Amino acid sequence: MNILIVSATYLEIEPLLTHFNFIEQPNQKLRKYTFKNHYIDVLIPGVGMTYTAYWLGKTLNTKLYDGAINLGLAGTFDANIKIGEVVNVHSDRIAELGAEDGEKFLSLIDMDLIEDEDFSLQNGEMINSIPIKNEFTKTLKKVSAITVNTTHGEENSIENIKTLFNPQIETMEGAAFFYACLLEGIPCLQLRAISNKVERRNKENWNIKLAVKNLTDASLTLLNNLSESR
Repeated sequence: MNILIVSATYLEIEPLLTHFNFIEQPNQKLRKYTFKNHYIDVLIPGVGMTYTAYWLGKTLNTKLYDGAINLGLAGTFDANIKIGEVVNVHSDRIAELGAEDGEKFLSLIDMDLIEDEDFSLQNGEMINSIPIKNEFTKTLKKVSAITVNTTHGEENSIENIKTLFNPQIETMEGAAFFYACLLEGIPCLQLRAISNKVERRNKENWNIKLAVKNLTDASLTLLNNLSESR
């Protein structure tokens, strides 16, 4: 398969890349590898939706991929999701895209500035309707996500976003990834390993090392599964 892996930072996938065979680095953001019967391009655009949207759009304009995979870490709102757990993001949304009306939040749909069908939305969510077919991700918990420019770390804002959207996790790139893949019709997956609970920022409660390890293990299992299924 020709696969595109997208990760915001090198840190999140550095251990995974040690299992690949490096071919070349055509530009500052893209590296080419092989792994078993896969040709894998690895895009590291940087943190946030803007960098992801630009570099992903540029990359998808140059090559046709059989599938795209977004790998990274995330914070969770859901007490039933453990630190270190790897989850499969089934739906995502841009949580801050809209307007405040007093204490009320208005989405672009509420303001009639965009319609559901504009990017495969269902009540404001981007649903992954074209996942990469494989058996492994069926074993992972399916979750709903929000994508934000500012991660939540204040009690009132956390409660407000939970009331608005009831998300299970948050990231800073996922919705941009889904948006591009869904519009281009590219089968995709978004796998996230939980590094922390969404709460007032306290790095002592984080476990990035465990999250990266589990993300690496899950990614290798997925790629091996895709190799065996061909």
